[in-house]
Parts: sequence; structure tokens; C-alpha cells
Amino acid sequence: MTSPFITVGELVGALQSSTRPVIFDASLVLHSPGFDGDYRRESGYPGWLDAHIPGSRHVDVSGQFSDPASLLHYTHPAPPAIADELSRLGVTAFDDVVIYDRTGTIWAARLWYLLTWVGIRARVLDGGLAAWQAGGHDVEAGDSPAWHPVATWDAVATREAWITRDQLLARSVDDDRPLVCGLPASSFTGTAPTRYSRRGRIPGSVNVSSRDLFSDKGTVLPDAELRAAYDAVGIAPGGPEVLLYCGGGISASANALTLAQIGVTAVRIYDGSLEEWSADPALPLLTGV
Repeated sequence: MTSPFITVGELVGALQSSTRPVIFDASLVLHSPGFDGDYRRESGYPGWLDAHIPGSRHVDVSGQFSDPASLLHYTHPAPPAIADELSRLGVTAFDDVVIYDRTGTIWAARLWYLLTWVGIRARVLDGGLAAWQAGGHDVEAGDSPAWHPVATWDAVATREAWITRDQLLARSVDDDRPLVCGLPASSFTGTAPTRYSRRGRIPGSVNVSSRDLFSDKGTVLPDAELRAAYDAVGIAPGGPEVLLYCGGGISASANALTLAQIGVTAVRIYDGSLEEWSADPALPLLTGV
């Protein structure tokens, strides 16, 4: 099994090879809500300007890699739209891509999920920019020379990667696919303020906080600890497909990333997540433990 992560040492080696990977900084700052409905985010571009891995380029997942026609924040674009954006950024269908961020890996995970969905060989830098700097490697500041677009190329989905609200509502009572919420426990139980319309969790779901799957330094936990976290809610390699949600499909992408690390790749993300679900008062939400 190939890890979806790349270490700093492996990236240094790759950058010295004849087939250097493209490096994207996918950082975006999403603030914790101070009250229900408090949705605030900031571009990660200023932070990239201050310090970034040499040769990297900042990309905006919320703009460049989300559907502009959707009323929700991060609905995935169609594969051709992803390919068109990549070609504009100078990425061909055959390039290797390394993604990192400075904001807890969730944004890097989201871009990884999108790119691997259309067949791009993408990996996430374990520990992000902090790990790069901790390894004693130089960073750059300021803007970089413009990247030259490449010819457009065709992209198709390589797997079933998404589940909709209607598909969730239509699940039969004997559907054994686990539904996992990737938000922190306080959001799952509704004890913390939410960015969305109502607090709580989708009935029948279990909780594996994606942020708890990374160390204080931002590196992914050892495989044994990842397996234990998922095994506690009945998820293991070889089991049924796993359905993932969170607030808007971002933390759920970090669940998908960590599941891939332990060999669980049959997953689908509910893009609308609680942003869409909570906006409909007719749909149930549970609170408490």
C-alpha cells in the first residue's frame, strides 16, 4: 500500500529528482465560531506570502476547487472543471503533486481528495509547513514567478467519492455502512457553538474527530493509533464502505486521508454536510452523548 502522506525527507529527495513534484499550499483559515451561525474565514494567501516551501504555489480550495454555482461553500466541481483549473496552474494529468497547509492538514486533505478522485498522483506533506521548517529547510517569502498553463486535458472520476443528502435520507434500515462525523466531540454532541443553522449530529452517525488523528506537531498519528480510533466505532480494512460528513466536507476529507493511510479507501463524503442538513428544519439533528 502506498501512503497518501509524504515525509519531509521524501519530499527533499523528490525535489532533487528529474521528476520534481508540483507543490501546492492549500491553507485557508476557518475561525472557530463564537456563537451559532458565526461563519468566518480568511484566505491563506497572506500567510503563504510570508513563508512557503520554495517553488510552491498557493491555491484557494474554496474558490479554485469548489463549484461556483453551488449555494454551499465547498461543493466539489465536476472532474473536467478540476482538470481545467489544474491545467491553468501548469499541471498535467501525469504530474506528481504534493499538498501541504499551515492549518491542521484539513485543507491539504480536501485538495488531495479532489485530485486523487480524478486520477492525479497526489500526496499530503506530513506535518505541513511546520514540519518542513522543523527539518531545517529554507522557506521563501513573497510572490513567485507566474506558472505557465499547459494544454487542457480530459479528466474522469476514478471512483464513487460522494454521497448526497437525498441518498442519505434514502438509506435502508439494514444499510451497514457506518456514517462518521469528523467534527470535534463538542460539535458532535452540540455543546459547542456551530457555524451552521442548528447544533447536533445526523442520527445514526458516530464520531471520529479528524483533528484528534494528528499530533500536537501536526503529523499524522502512528497507524496503530489510527486503527484503534476507527476500530472503536467498528471501522476496519475490509469492512463496508464508510460514509463521512462534517460541517462542509473539509474535516471529513481528513478522515478520508487517515483512513487511506490504514488501507480503507472505500469511502464517500457528504459534501453538503451540516451546512446543508441543518438548514432544513425538517431534517433531524441529535444533541447530547
